[in-house]
Amino acid sequence: MRRSKKQHSSFKFTNLAILILIIAALMGIIISRTFVYFKQVKVNVNQTTLRKGPGVEYQKIKQLKHGSRLTVIRSKYHWYYVRTSQNNFGWVANWNLQPQGSKKVHHLSDATIVLDPGHGGSDSGALSSNGKMEKTYTLKLAKDVARRLRSRGTKVYLTRSSDHFVSLAARPALSNQVHADAFISFHFDSSPIENSASGVTTYYYHRQLSYRLASSINHRFNNISLENRGIEFGNFEVIRDNDFPAILLEMGYINTDRDFQQINNAHYRTTVAKDVVAGLSKYFDGN
Repeated sequence: MRRSKKQHSSFKFTNLAILILIIAALMGIIISRTFVYFKQVKVNVNQTTLRKGPGVEYQKIKQLKHGSRLTVIRSKYHWYYVRTSQNNFGWVANWNLQPQGSKKVHHLSDATIVLDPGHGGSDSGALSSNGKMEKTYTLKLAKDVARRLRSRGTKVYLTRSSDHFVSLAARPALSNQVHADAFISFHFDSSPIENSASGVTTYYYHRQLSYRLASSINHRFNNISLENRGIEFGNFEVIRDNDFPAILLEMGYINTDRDFQQINNAHYRTTVAKDVVAGLSKYFDGN
């Protein structure tokens, strides 16, 4: 039986619609696979570690060999959450991948920061006129800064979190290991003669790398209770051997009675901690 013109037209329209749907589905598959391909990265070192979280402290899942192709699902700090070709899921440091992720950080919640409480353990640091040890106050201050940064989502590492000895070399080594966006070493100064000096000083070593960080934080110290002595070059191992922006803060002279009254005062340390966090926030805003 011959089809009417109306039936023939309807048949052609149906076939055309099916063809369009098939083409659209194929295009969707192509676009989806292209998107996945361009979201992929390759391991660019001999091997790197897939971990359970975005940081070197997390448990290892497996080792990934050079050339392994990974699909990026999301990112946090300088880490990617990825899927391997064997459908393993985990976190991998983006500095071991090609192409690397952006190294620019624009907010504290994306930053990795290493805080270094000076001295510790058998190394007491400088002493106040009544025998109080510098190491006690550097740890108090660093812990306060760490707490405030973590409340903003910052990834924070402490070179020490208790009263134990840490070598000078190990401190910048941690910063280099985690690719810190900023490293801050906390200290309290001492003069050859008691009560002969006062104030706070911010030190940098690599000018091009660290001066802007020093300036952002030092600027916040203009309104604290001790004189701001400004920014100076300092040949200190913990900042000299650092491959990332690094500064050392001397937040008062511990063997000057007037300064020690502040150092020993929780309100002063809180003010300094707030100023450091505000300076870091300003620093990353300018990236």
